[in-house]
Amino acid sequence: MELLQKFSGILGVILFVCYAYQLVYLFPTFFVRKNTENIPMHKFGVLIAARNEEHVIANLLESIREQDYPDDLTDIFVVADNCTDKTAEIALANGAEVFQRCSPLVGKGYALHYLINRIRQERTFGEYDAFLVVDADNILEEGYLREMNRVYSRGYRIVTSYRNSKNYGDNWISSGYALWFLRESRYLNHARACLHTSCAVGGTGFLVDRRILEESGGWNWFLLTEDLEFTAEQIALGETIGFAENAVLYDEQPTGFLQSWRQRMRWAKGNLQVFCRCGPKLLRRLFTHGSFACFDMLMATMPAVLISFAGALLTLGGIVLSVLNGENMLPLLRDMAMGLLKLYGTFAFMGGLTVMTEWKRICAPGWKKVLSVFTFPLFMFTYIPISAAAIFARVTWKPIHHRRKMTLGEIRGDK
Repeated sequence: MELLQKFSGILGVILFVCYAYQLVYLFPTFFVRKNTENIPMHKFGVLIAARNEEHVIANLLESIREQDYPDDLTDIFVVADNCTDKTAEIALANGAEVFQRCSPLVGKGYALHYLINRIRQERTFGEYDAFLVVDADNILEEGYLREMNRVYSRGYRIVTSYRNSKNYGDNWISSGYALWFLRESRYLNHARACLHTSCAVGGTGFLVDRRILEESGGWNWFLLTEDLEFTAEQIALGETIGFAENAVLYDEQPTGFLQSWRQRMRWAKGNLQVFCRCGPKLLRRLFTHGSFACFDMLMATMPAVLISFAGALLTLGGIVLSVLNGENMLPLLRDMAMGLLKLYGTFAFMGGLTVMTEWKRICAPGWKKVLSVFTFPLFMFTYIPISAAAIFARVTWKPIHHRRKMTLGEIRGDK
């Protein structure tokens, strides 16, 4: 029994050693970086992969048209991917160039691959300096393109942005998602940018230099988490991803647990895929170049929650053995309770710090912001069974249905 307790303690030490460096990330985020003067204006193509998004895509396109950025430097491209609704017609009516795709190969990676290839075939690809990838349910703040251009002009060939939420206050699931993305923006990507290491792309709201797509032969990342695969491969190649902290987008978070389970199951499976495929490349560059960004990315893709799951299984196994052998199982129960309490406290601290510093940016009533601090750990706990199930389950890409039709003014509560 003592052996089980020691082994469980060793797992806890491993987790601490692997992720303690993120405590350093708490401090640089309170420093404000100076803006670059005399910024050149670049031409962007905005890429949108949409599948049955007729309810939300018009609001996204409106927010793009209302950017404080020259219209002649922005072209919008939509791939209506296996759509059975009016997504294509609505996008076309709202000023986008639309390509319709029908294929048994499903997933955002395949849709982006198709869209970029069509642009290369039918447009002058070289007229664009870079391409922005956003999702159909997103809404962009007015200065989004200007701020992305500002960071791109510093020499970064990949730039990611600040991810906020349309529907933070819906329930504990939507606020859990939103808090995770807000923390990632403020206490991971912002800190990385301040320390001049690489950030990570988070699914939507990122910019890619045209030359990277030309060097790669288009968009050729197709795993369940194509954004993480893209990030890991680029960091392994030596790219440093920048962060535009003032380029804010809002996206819609799931509110139903079943939909959330499916999405996060895909993310967990995708993390495992990326870790297996890109881990050796990251390790190679870590040892040959001493790249901290590669170490950071390895920790981001490593299925750390599975280590926690293994520790929980050991404790449960110890309890069962104690019962069968007629031993006192109270010490194990106490250890389990203390472990869960510490984990709850850690997540509550993460959530509380994020709510405190991002208070003005969170679009929800004050009491819901406070409540989300206490429900955030519960949201994070659900990752444990999800990640465990992802090891054995056959996971396929399934679309997330978006229904929240909101303008930027409605999200922010503008009068």
